[in-house]
Amino acid sequence: MYPYDLFWGITLYDVFIILGLCAAVGVFLFYADKRKLHSKLQVLVLGGAAVAVCLGFGAATLMQAIYNYIESGKFEWSGMTFYGGFVGGAVVFLAIYFAGGHFVFRKTDNPRYHLQKAFSVFGIVSCCVIIAHAFGRIGCLTAGCCHGAVYEEHRPFTVPLLHVSVDNELLRREYMVPVQLFEALFLFALFGVLSYLVLKGREEGLPLYMISYGVWRFAIEFARGDDRGETIIKFLSPSQLVAILLVLGCVAFLTVLILQKKKKKE
Repeated sequence: MYPYDLFWGITLYDVFIILGLCAAVGVFLFYADKRKLHSKLQVLVLGGAAVAVCLGFGAATLMQAIYNYIESGKFEWSGMTFYGGFVGGAVVFLAIYFAGGHFVFRKTDNPRYHLQKAFSVFGIVSCCVIIAHAFGRIGCLTAGCCHGAVYEEHRPFTVPLLHVSVDNELLRREYMVPVQLFEALFLFALFGVLSYLVLKGREEGLPLYMISYGVWRFAIEFARGDDRGETIIKFLSPSQLVAILLVLGCVAFLTVLILQKKKKKE
């Protein structure tokens, strides 16, 4: 972990966040070109994504501030949480996509183009979110946030955590579960699977992302060591509750997709 400034107040966490955003834009442009999406739709998605990212960062910071208040009793604007940014950004993006798409294509030969390509776009955007999130989790690892459980003795899947003095003298050794690294590896693997489906023209990208990440996040929360407070369901953390809602949303999404395919066959 290296949470210290590199230059001009920029840390490794910031560097990986920037790398993630750049990777997301590059992935979208490449995949959108491969799927032959209309240039107007590409501009709409990129514009909507830019607004969603900005407001999503605000939502992520707000959610983290709420977590800080739950944990310490102080409302501090420091750090971000993925779910806050994901939910806030998703709501903004969907609103811009459907409203903006209606405006952009209403006078074209196919005013429903953005609706017909919605599942394709959402699959590509899922890949973009995943790759950005993967780099972000590496940033979390460097910053030491979102860390795993800490133990005094070595346990399976733990790595040494050394506490040193300013004179580089070893004060104590502990062992931590590097959940940030595990999640980054999971996300890179999921990105590979979804990319294959998207480039093959499949439309199940978004629901697969929702259910895969929902199940993963629910499970990995048991290895988390930073307290994020309680929910209305006492034995579930906030992230686990959102993970369940994500899986339920996936079920609803798949239902719509199946009904749409049946309608096309008729």
